[in-house]
Amino acid sequence: PYLVEDLKGQGYEVVAFGKVAHGRGARVEAVGFDHVVAGAGAGNLRRAVADYLAARTSAKPLCLFAGISNPHVDWPESARFDPAKVVLPPHQLDTPATRAHRAWYYAEIAELDDLLGELRALAARHLGEDVLFIHSSDHGSQCPFGKWILYDYGIRVPFVAAWPGVIKPGTRSGAMIQWTDLLPTLVEVAGGEVRAGLDGRSFLGVLRGERTVHRERIFTTHSGDGRMNIYPIRSVRTREWKLIHNLHPEFAHTNHSDIHRKPGAGRYWDEWAERMKGDEADRALVLRYYRRPEWELYHVSEDRWELANLVDDPAQAQRLESLRREPRRLQRPNSNRQRRRPGLLLRRVQVRHVGRMPGPGACQRLCRRSA
Repeated sequence: PYLVEDLKGQGYEVVAFGKVAHGRGARVEAVGFDHVVAGAGAGNLRRAVADYLAARTSAKPLCLFAGISNPHVDWPESARFDPAKVVLPPHQLDTPATRAHRAWYYAEIAELDDLLGELRALAARHLGEDVLFIHSSDHGSQCPFGKWILYDYGIRVPFVAAWPGVIKPGTRSGAMIQWTDLLPTLVEVAGGEVRAGLDGRSFLGVLRGERTVHRERIFTTHSGDGRMNIYPIRSVRTREWKLIHNLHPEFAHTNHSDIHRKPGAGRYWDEWAERMKGDEADRALVLRYYRRPEWELYHVSEDRWELANLVDDPAQAQRLESLRREPRRLQRPNSNRQRRRPGLLLRRVQVRHVGRMPGPGACQRLCRRSA
């Protein structure tokens, strides 16, 4: 609620449409927005925003949040992209179902892109040129090695900003920012005073082109997602390197997609399970998804997909120790303790999913060791 309170304190009307504050209805209204319209789907969101702006008579400056689930699973079947022509990341098995799901995922992104263009046009028509328009996403793809994991495929998200007369169209910045930086940035844009003690730092200077550097390192965390994912991870990323700490490497990493294997979300896992029966390279890739070492070190500026773990490279020993010290400086007492009994929950995961996996049962053994 701090952002809403601070913007309203600067005289702004603050409104929300769609999936905002990771909720809907009363949960969103409790944040303190002046106006809330819940609902899902690009069409409903577009109409709601258009109707609101057309009927609006307030002279107050406006901050409008519009949230949509695209491209969250389940991805509906679509013929917009040809599965045979999609480009798969190197950590995805090339199977017909993988390609189909990827094509449907692209279609969801394209629908989102269409919506962004329409919302920008509405803003220009009703609010004029003095508008800062920002688009971002809260996590990466829900494909394997994306969401629920701290590889760049899961944590490096889009950030696009348009601001006529301030940001030159077509420019790119190499500055590293994080979502916590949005709050102080928007408060500063609105002319307010940024509260002391916030985790975020304003990057208004980057938007204005006054600076090219913002953060030297980014810290990310993942602690679990109920019974679907019980795998706490911490990481620190600089411009060139990333260190990942898997707090419980004896656990098997899982999530909704490989457990449920629903059409449009994870049905390709059935093909992956078959492929790992007869091909050692495919088997190694799938097991890398389930099983991680405690420490992973990647030269991310050279290894985009984080495929070469350099944690055991003697040449990186000093760098490794330096990066290991970074998260400890910020760690609170007991901050890495699991709140649930992971052994019990992993036994349930084993029964529901891991027991279905073919092969000699490496994942089953991982789960049993954690129980």
